[in-house]
Amino acid sequence: MIALGGIIGASLFIGSGAVIHTVGPAAVLSYAFGGLIVVLVMRMLGEMATAAPALGSFMEYARESLGGWAGFTIGWLYWYFWVGVVAFEAVAGAKILASWVPSVPQWVFSLVLMLLLTATNLASARSFGETEFWLASIKIATIVVFLVIGALFVLGLWPHATFSVGNLARDGFVANGWFAVLHGVVIVIFSYFGTEIVTIAAAESSEPATAVRRATSTIVWRVIIFFVGSVALLVMITPWRDIPSDTSPFAAAFGRFGIPAAETIVSVVVLTAALSVLNSGLYTASRMLFALRRHGWAPRWIADTNSRGVPWKAILVSTVVGYVAVAMNYVSPDKIFYFIINSAGAVAMFVYAIIAGSQLRMRRRLEAEAPEKLKLRMWGYPWLSWLTLAGTLAVVASMLFVDADARAQLYLSLISLAVILGIYFLQRRRTARTAADG
Repeated sequence: MIALGGIIGASLFIGSGAVIHTVGPAAVLSYAFGGLIVVLVMRMLGEMATAAPALGSFMEYARESLGGWAGFTIGWLYWYFWVGVVAFEAVAGAKILASWVPSVPQWVFSLVLMLLLTATNLASARSFGETEFWLASIKIATIVVFLVIGALFVLGLWPHATFSVGNLARDGFVANGWFAVLHGVVIVIFSYFGTEIVTIAAAESSEPATAVRRATSTIVWRVIIFFVGSVALLVMITPWRDIPSDTSPFAAAFGRFGIPAAETIVSVVVLTAALSVLNSGLYTASRMLFALRRHGWAPRWIADTNSRGVPWKAILVSTVVGYVAVAMNYVSPDKIFYFIINSAGAVAMFVYAIIAGSQLRMRRRLEAEAPEKLKLRMWGYPWLSWLTLAGTLAVVASMLFVDADARAQLYLSLISLAVILGIYFLQRRRTARTAADG
């Protein structure tokens, strides 16, 4: 269920409207192209995770395949990204709750959500998994209901509906040009980020190799049905220029279906999506921090676990940084909070590029030394692996030409990357000097 619903977040329920307004009906292609990159990256990650399940997943593969610098960099970048996401989702969830109970300050709701999900993660890995199961179930049920009713609606089989498939090509399918489609890919690719969490969570399951193989093998239809299918139905149900960009297009669609209280229902679903991402973010950040400690890349005390095997100090450290980021949203939303969120904007692409490079190197080694471990293989190796790496780098490069916000995210993310690389080489030099003195 984590694999099935983990990538469905507020970016789909709300952000898809803005993407459709930017791209037009061809937003379907933007989601398809972005999904293709993610599918290929997950297949590569699945190949490595099946051959060698490990806590920390791609951080370990990067370290073994490309060297310590790659493991250190991808580990800390990924931790930094999810700490920022935790703060962002806590604020997003609090905004929804504050709109229902305006008499309570928004920061109170942010604090309550942070405390609630911190407690869930501290309880046990099973507690995290069960919480995520139910949160993901709500999101998936909503999407399934939307897909079924939406299909009936556009075919004219729903009460008071008419055949509206033609809305997909209204004003031209690629209404805003092909560059807009590329712009859309840059936006939507981040909607898919988080799929790789399943390979980290699988390391704590009873059958990690089986769990990873199943999750990565089914991502193709998950992307096609949940993302591409949903967006295609949205632009068929409503002429794309009439789809709301600031509020949820799903709420507007449910309203057209004649479902009462559609906006409230979708608001509840968006809240569960925010809680789901917050829950996963705390889990992922803490496990990555715990994995970093094994190689001396984090303080020694981070490795402490409780009687249930939960790395409680890693969770609390990740949570404290989240609390600080949430506080910054109210103290300095336009400066410090903006920097925290946007400086991790392109991290997804950095992570995907390192995963692709790791798979290329690791596959070559496994074929030579232990081919029997390759139980799940990357399609079209090595050509598709190289093509995926090139596609990932192309998305990064295109951020320079899309708009000012994308450029700002790229520049700030490059600063984060440079700082982490600098810390790694300083730490390595210090370790070498200590060893020489000893």
